[in-house]
Amino acid sequence: MRRTLWTNPDRPIADLDELRTRARAVLAQNDKGTMVTAAPNLYPHQWSWDAAFVATGLSTVGVPRALAELDHLLAAQWDSGMIPHIVFADEVQFRGAGYFPGVDRWRTEGASPAGVKSSGICQPPVHATLVRRIVERATSRGGEDGRLAEEFARRTLPQWIRWHEWMRRARASDGSGLVTIYHGWESGMDNSPRFDGPYSRVHPGDLEPFVRTDTRIVEDASQRPSDEEYARYLWLVQQMADVRFDDARLPGAVDFQVKDVFMSAAFAAANEDLAVLAEGFGHSDEVTRLREWSAEFREGVDATVDPATGLARDRDLLTGEWISLPTIAGFAPLLSTADPALRAAQLVLIEGPDWAGDPRLAFPLSPSTSTTSPLLRPREYWRGPVWPVVTWYIAEAVRRHGDGGRYARWREASIAQLMEGHFGEYYEPFTGEPLGSHHQSWTAAVALEWLDSS
Repeated sequence: MRRTLWTNPDRPIADLDELRTRARAVLAQNDKGTMVTAAPNLYPHQWSWDAAFVATGLSTVGVPRALAELDHLLAAQWDSGMIPHIVFADEVQFRGAGYFPGVDRWRTEGASPAGVKSSGICQPPVHATLVRRIVERATSRGGEDGRLAEEFARRTLPQWIRWHEWMRRARASDGSGLVTIYHGWESGMDNSPRFDGPYSRVHPGDLEPFVRTDTRIVEDASQRPSDEEYARYLWLVQQMADVRFDDARLPGAVDFQVKDVFMSAAFAAANEDLAVLAEGFGHSDEVTRLREWSAEFREGVDATVDPATGLARDRDLLTGEWISLPTIAGFAPLLSTADPALRAAQLVLIEGPDWAGDPRLAFPLSPSTSTTSPLLRPREYWRGPVWPVVTWYIAEAVRRHGDGGRYARWREASIAQLMEGHFGEYYEPFTGEPLGSHHQSWTAAVALEWLDSS
């Protein structure tokens, strides 16, 4: 028995042509000239992994604008090689509007490039995977698009390689094949249940007072993390800022340290994609190293799979404990594994009754937490809603490994979800209601990707 579906009070989208038109309009409305903000009001800046997805969506409309989006992100790359998770838009920041915590809370002046205002942490390294997609799309078209994409690849490859070098050196030099994060924000899945244990051991000390903006913009505060959770988030920022985000000092300074399996799988896939780009655009000397890293992290991710559940696991570095909870991150091997048996088992699991196969779902798409888990909160951020961008990212990895049929099924379901027309940040899994910020850029971008793959 299905739940009653959410009823759209506005006019839903009539057909695929209108979906394309309205998705393009979202990106155009959020385009500030130098960057496409992640969403109006709630996220009025450029986010690192958002920008990669946004760029690939933009490339279905215009390759030059897509490449400019990535150039803007790369201009914020630190000398260390890190690409920060937020690049702040000056005009918004100076008006004091929108997002909290702003650049002042991060205290990154002097660490970020001159004239750039950024945060001090990173996000999942999906960029090379999506750059490869953009370049392949553009070069297949040929002409000016192809020329611009090839020039972009040759010019920026050293920066993408430095980004991967930083991640391997600063976050994964222990040989585990797993990336360390020092904040749930680095995972992109901020308040996922997978981080409940590590966060429970973060006890804020003398914390600078704060006033949030997200709960004023999203009317239903239950969709967002609590103030208690936010205090922990800000305490970790303060701890890192106190040591000036020095990679060597973070392990001794921060109360949250997790080996992130989803981020590690993204890194495994991205190293292979970067190797393909390096091979094709004048950096063949880097190919062997990049493929070695791809294998290292692929094997690291595969080794985390819990034989009892079939899901991949994170590891809490400060306690040594495995984090074995049923979240979407458990399907990390679908991004990277070379083991056919593991891939097949995970695909059966993700389409099973605890995930996308639950008959109560509005659409057969995997939520961010298992539908049968007591940890499920279907309206709260990364604790249960369906995220269209994650659906597409996993589906694209599945297609690249030869499963076009499953990709087509997920495409059909995701497009049906998006036809309500709000381009929600995330969706209530049982009713289909759009939640969080509406007119979210990366949701519009993946709508364009789905449509371009027909």
